Amino acid sequence: MERQDAALPGDRRFFERNGPFSLRALAECAGARVEGGDEADDAPRYVGIAPLQSAGPQEVSFLDNRRYAPLLEQTRAGVVILAPAFVDRLPKGTVGLVCSTPYLAWARVAGLFHPVPAAIPGIHPTAIVGAGADIDPSAQIGPFVTIGAGAQVGAGSRIDAYALIGDGVRIGAHCRIGSHASVSHALLGDRVTLLSGARIGQEGFGFAVGPDGFETVPQLGRVVLEDGVEVGANSTIDRGSSQDTVIGAGSRLDNLVQIGHNARLGRCCIVVSQAGISGSTELGDFVTIAAQAGLIGHIRVGTKARIGAQCGVMSDVEAGADVIGSPAMPFREFFRNVAVLRRLAKKATQNGGGET
Repeated sequence: MERQDAALPGDRRFFERNGPFSLRALAECAGARVEGGDEADDAPRYVGIAPLQSAGPQEVSFLDNRRYAPLLEQTRAGVVILAPAFVDRLPKGTVGLVCSTPYLAWARVAGLFHPVPAAIPGIHPTAIVGAGADIDPSAQIGPFVTIGAGAQVGAGSRIDAYALIGDGVRIGAHCRIGSHASVSHALLGDRVTLLSGARIGQEGFGFAVGPDGFETVPQLGRVVLEDGVEVGANSTIDRGSSQDTVIGAGSRLDNLVQIGHNARLGRCCIVVSQAGISGSTELGDFVTIAAQAGLIGHIRVGTKARIGAQCGVMSDVEAGADVIGSPAMPFREFFRNVAVLRRLAKKATQNGGGET
């Protein structure tokens, strides 16, 4: 078995590979200055990426966490992307690509070697395409995909096997729709990614209570996913009831996220796995919601606020605030309360208290 298959990222069976690349090309891609090498070196000698501990002389690695600095001194990597603070720890023979944001540079260099596969134009013979659907000739429609009547699929977009695109749905350019995803009552911008099993545009959780039980309230809104949105596997975004559910440009939703009807997320929000946002809640730009947090409906979370893991948010959160706990409270207040409880418990134990 090749070393590439056994130890390194980018197994050729699953990932596309470009290269080799020269030091100059890597420096330009990373936006970094060269330390310990010739910035004008345009010989294509670097063939891939690898962790510090396993990279060889033809591979590129990176360091962004001080905890792993000892690995830098022992690495055999040909090139390491790193911050200025670590330059003096580069081993002899290893070239540094020095920049203020090593992880961002690493993402760009990794993408250079392993780009997202381009769409292969064409419609698979097993796909079902409804009347009046408009599919750009450069789009890829995979096996057993269903495209509803009047739907639109933009240039360079790729729809994988068994995905369902409902009637009238609009999908912009260079989107990726994963296998078994379903999209209805939705408008997708450009460069939108839905991973496998994502559910977009299904009926929201809306009902009225009548004398004989529950009566469903018609859900007449849409889902709007703006440019660059990414939605993780098996996440769900309900369509609005009387207005649209909107996910702002550049936002990233992890796997297993639930977004209720009429919710509106601003630009570049992050929602981590198993978090849930109830209906009609609004998030400003650059809000972060950590794993398993729950937000009640009809509240507002301000720009750049951060919601901690397993947080229960029951009222508005100010812009820039950091909250944790249930009910949610500012980080400092939460940990002060924890400290007080610990002191009280310790005092009770010292005074002879305990469980009965």
